[in-house]
Amino acid sequence: MASRIADAFAKAAREERPAFVAYVVAGYPSAEEAVDILLELEKGGVDVVELGIPFTDPLADGPTIQAAHLVSLENGMDIDAAMQVVAEARARGLEIPVLFMGYYNPIMQYGEKQLVDQCAKAGIDGYIVVDLPPEEAVSFRGLCAAAGLSYIPLITPSTSEARVRRLVQIADSFVYVVSRSGVTGAREAMDVHLPELLGRVQKYTDLPLAVGFGVNTHEQFKAVGAMTDGVVIGSQFVTAMRTAPRGGAAAAARAYAEEVSGRAGGDIARAKPLVKFGTAGVPECLAPQSLLPDRFGEFGGQYIPEALYDCVAELERAYVACKDDPAFWDEFRSFYPYMGRPSPLHLADRLTQRCGGAQIFLKREDLCHTGSHKLNNAIGQALVAKRLGKTRSIAETGAGQHGVATATICAKLGLQCIIYMGSEDMRRQALNVFRIRMLGGEVIPAVTGSCTLKDAVNEAMRDWVTNVSTTHYLVGSAIGCHPFPTMVRDFQCVIGRETKEQMHALTGRLPDAVVACVGGGSNSIGMFHPFIEDRSVRLIGAEAAGDGVDTPKHSATISAGTLGVFHGAKTYLLQDKKGQIMETHSVSAGLDYPGVGPEHSWLRATSRAEYHAVTDAQALEGFRTLAQLEGIIPALESSHAVYQAMQTAAAMSPDQQIVICVSGRGDKDVNTVAEVLPKLGPQIGWDLRFEEDPTKAPRKSYF
Repeated sequence: MASRIADAFAKAAREERPAFVAYVVAGYPSAEEAVDILLELEKGGVDVVELGIPFTDPLADGPTIQAAHLVSLENGMDIDAAMQVVAEARARGLEIPVLFMGYYNPIMQYGEKQLVDQCAKAGIDGYIVVDLPPEEAVSFRGLCAAAGLSYIPLITPSTSEARVRRLVQIADSFVYVVSRSGVTGAREAMDVHLPELLGRVQKYTDLPLAVGFGVNTHEQFKAVGAMTDGVVIGSQFVTAMRTAPRGGAAAAARAYAEEVSGRAGGDIARAKPLVKFGTAGVPECLAPQSLLPDRFGEFGGQYIPEALYDCVAELERAYVACKDDPAFWDEFRSFYPYMGRPSPLHLADRLTQRCGGAQIFLKREDLCHTGSHKLNNAIGQALVAKRLGKTRSIAETGAGQHGVATATICAKLGLQCIIYMGSEDMRRQALNVFRIRMLGGEVIPAVTGSCTLKDAVNEAMRDWVTNVSTTHYLVGSAIGCHPFPTMVRDFQCVIGRETKEQMHALTGRLPDAVVACVGGGSNSIGMFHPFIEDRSVRLIGAEAAGDGVDTPKHSATISAGTLGVFHGAKTYLLQDKKGQIMETHSVSAGLDYPGVGPEHSWLRATSRAEYHAVTDAQALEGFRTLAQLEGIIPALESSHAVYQAMQTAAAMSPDQQIVICVSGRGDKDVNTVAEVLPKLGPQIGWDLRFEEDPTKAPRKSYF
């Protein structure tokens, strides 16, 4: 089957024209038209089809293809259905090569070998995996080769020489060259540096090169085709089919193919013979170059679009230099007065009495500047970004606290600040949206999916892919690809280190347990990590059970999740059996996320930490109890930890001690509590509603 791809490029070369590679999403715009679309593309002069396998969170794709993925999923398309489409098209006479193109998590859930074997039977010719690291792609490529399938790597303008050499070694039919950094989508002009990029790749391989990203007109097709063996077009096919009349998508795809390639006007040949910009030598075999461990057991890694690899490597180098430089940590600690560090730790005596067990202490991250632990990490990453010369910082936020912290340090350091936030979270956390804007930050809503934290991360990743040269993605939790989980943890470890010191000062020993809420997991890993080697200390995480783990509306990733790949890391996820990411729910916007930091997954897998699911109603009970017994209104995120600590402490003896990380204050959540009280209040016996209009009630006499 790989030979069918080689034949397609050879045929185009004999005809002195570029091979035409078309990308369409399987099942878009309807499943009924899928077979006809493939057949009409062949009639329209397409040489190779990249058939996109829909995924809930296609990070490397722009809004046009992202929308097509969601429509395809709604149409019931998946890997098996896409294979059936190709098999039916083959039965009806389709001869051109068809490549599957997609993201790794659905492949992982399907099973690599089973997938490759089934693809071969269905008449699939190869695979492109957008976010599979080349060192891991070797085994998948081996499976493909054994079944007669090709494996096609992606190379971008930001791909280093070392990575180019590594990537071309796993190519066997052609190499997909991305013409510019960013996500997929049409462009008004092509990158003037394309010849230089092609020359860099041609130094290491004689295989054909196909260039994509941004081509949408015949003039662009001709210009790119004059320099390379093949031209890839995707987004414009989606647009052509979207605007076609009902049932006319296949005809529209063919018409556009004929127009853009020049076939309709008889203008398909190059004006001059193809010129090579480099001469291939023997590529050197290089091992991965991670400076810090990039995994926690089997969890973590770098499952990211190729355009981000060298930016991430640059970040890792910068962080290692900072991590080993005492002057950097002196600068970081110089912000302690500004941050309000060290944060206080004290005994919660009335809460202790209520629970009737262990002594309960509170680590008061809610008293830090901006109202949560988030500033610890924001300042650390901002200082690293400054050393890198980045002038623009972007961030995702759920509850808004990381957005406020990022906007705060950007104002302090004079950096441009862009915050991505789900539109539902913007509604729930309107106060923090206003605070970010007051600090000079721009808030951009994420309006896809559940419109919550997951979708904000997606949009921030797309921004970073597009603007890597000037922008630092200031990730707010211990999630994502290496080195973010390690870097965020290191900056948040100040919480656990201070807790150790303060407990020794107050009690002369370590606590028996520490408790923190877990969404992505930054405050909790900051609290847990300094205690990992202290085996006498229980590490207890409280995650969001929403309406209950036995319902579809929860965010209890560790309690109910399965192993997968999401947002750049292998970790536990809330996903269906086909690898599609599920929508989540929590009363607390900051815990409303379908994944968890990979180090937490490792702590759970090794049984070093325990994780418990706390429902919305139980979190509200923790919120009320801390407010009414200790005069502290905690964030709803922290309230999950408060409730779990209450249950844990009650089962312990009075001579034992437990520390709660109060990760944030609850000012931001007052409106949310008022909104959910009619539903959740009766479950816990809490009713704050007015029985009458207080302005019309008769005044009491005190005389």
